[in-house]
Amino acid sequence: MSILEGPLKGAARTEVGGLTVDDVAAGDGGHLKRLIYPPGWRWSTHMRPVTGGERCMHAHVGMLVQGRIVIEYPDGCREEFDAPAAVVVTPGHDGWVAGDEPAVLVQYDCGPDTVERLRLPASHAHNA
Repeated sequence: MSILEGPLKGAARTEVGGLTVDDVAAGDGGHLKRLIYPPGWRWSTHMRPVTGGERCMHAHVGMLVQGRIVIEYPDGCREEFDAPAAVVVTPGHDGWVAGDEPAVLVQYDCGPDTVERLRLPASHAHNA
């Protein structure tokens, strides 16, 4: 276990769908979260049974500080992030850990209001 995966003082820790979430309230309705995705983790395999739906409908905005992740949208578009990397992912995606080390994403979110409050696109689209 790397220092990036160890206990986080003051955070509420939960485990869901095979990933570990450390959560600290930040501001009015905001949360600073550390998400630890183990090797082999994939949204469609591990989280779909928990949340339902065809794709992850949450936006992710943060910094990948360890590991590598791949994001795929329904149109086949893929984004690959290798730490360290700024990450902005719109709703409607599948995602997985690439490689054999855990991926650690530190993100800021506002729950179901993330897209609106951060003024993000509501879905993936290619620039014309």
